[in-house]
Amino acid sequence: MHVDARFCLNVRVLTAERRQLILARLHTDGRVVATELTQALGVSIDTVRRDLRELAEGGLVQRVHGGALPPVAGARPYAVRREQATAAKQAIARRTVSMLHDDQVILLDAGTTTLEVARHLRPELRATVITNSPAIALALAEHQYVEVAMLGGILAKEPRAVVGAETVESLRSIRADVLVLGVCSLHPEIGITVLELEESYVKRAMVASAADVIAVSAADKLGSAGPYVVGPIDELTHLVVERSVGDDELEPYRRLGIEVLTA
Repeated sequence: MHVDARFCLNVRVLTAERRQLILARLHTDGRVVATELTQALGVSIDTVRRDLRELAEGGLVQRVHGGALPPVAGARPYAVRREQATAAKQAIARRTVSMLHDDQVILLDAGTTTLEVARHLRPELRATVITNSPAIALALAEHQYVEVAMLGGILAKEPRAVVGAETVESLRSIRADVLVLGVCSLHPEIGITVLELEESYVKRAMVASAADVIAVSAADKLGSAGPYVVGPIDELTHLVVERSVGDDELEPYRRLGIEVLTA
């Protein structure tokens, strides 16, 4: 059977345009729902699912049950994330350290923003910092008054974090005053999520071991979701984000009783 080449070209253009519309809606609404897309685009649910699957394979969306969310910012390599949004991370760090006090036991989670928190601790602060991050431990090596304890376990090379059964077991014997949690993805409905299963176990144990949980997050991590759930959003007591995040985006977190601070 002969197929008109002009027809094939038209189908490809329509497919590309349709997927651009999906991405535009995702950017505007923060999520897309497959059943709503079928009505808006006038195509079948199978077509929408195929579009979402291929967009996900290209790293443009994060598929979830019934639709898609923005892609996970934490999926970028550590070396790349370390160099991104440094001014915002420093501002978040300065706001976060203002909530840390003498004589506290502080859990400091691995991450590029939490590393900035370590670097911005007041020189006169007298506290104990427990961390699963070799980089954070080294950053505090010259701090005169902070006692540093490294959690044991296996080094996960990409997140630069210590993970594993030994790490989780050590956390069960700790009752920290505050946890400064490194964030991969936050979503008001889906919760706190990460990309690595072992990392989710450690973060979950950290949250359970702390009286207060301060999440430090860049703007692009809000409203996204990874494959492994650490816990519901309302396990956070505080959320520190960059000043550029709009109130409408932060309101769902405030409604859950989280104190939101901008930097």
